Amino acid sequence: MIVLASSSPRRHQLLDMLNIEHVIDPAEIDERPQDNESPESLALRLARNKAATVASRHPGRLVLGADTLVVLRTEILGKPTSQENAIEMLEKMAGQKHEVVTAVALATDDKVSDRIDVTSVWFRPLDEDTIKAYVATGEPLDKAGSYGVQGYGAMLVDRIEGDFFSVMGLPVRLVGELLEEAGIAYRFTR
Repeated sequence: MIVLASSSPRRHQLLDMLNIEHVIDPAEIDERPQDNESPESLALRLARNKAATVASRHPGRLVLGADTLVVLRTEILGKPTSQENAIEMLEKMAGQKHEVVTAVALATDDKVSDRIDVTSVWFRPLDEDTIKAYVATGEPLDKAGSYGVQGYGAMLVDRIEGDFFSVMGLPVRLVGELLEEAGIAYRFTR
């Protein structure tokens, strides 16, 4: 059994889907970027810090941390602060390509291993009514970049180049690599 250092329902759902036994213990860390920190470096640092912070509360247990960033050109788009902010983000992203950067880290005691995925997502051109109707569902209000690809937000996407699960917030193939590296082979049945 592992500890998931996240309260993300999507990460929990993906681990459940794979039948990876886990408990949830979210990390509370400062997620502000440092000066001149690239999105990749920020995501890795945050995933590692989340895993290490929670591992200190669970000696001897494997702890999985993750962080997902949405990057439009050079701007990191976090979770929206309001419906208006969500609309602004989606207007910027309409008809454009953006990157979803997801880092995962697996910690136990004083060892932390990590992986990173960068997936490209293209949005369809979106009119104001479509954007407002999507925001009115409430779905984008707790998601980086103001959309959830696993829900209504799928209708905004033209195409994805890379890992769909990474866009959801947990690149499962990389989690599998980290667990295997830690000596835990994935089994399709229990």
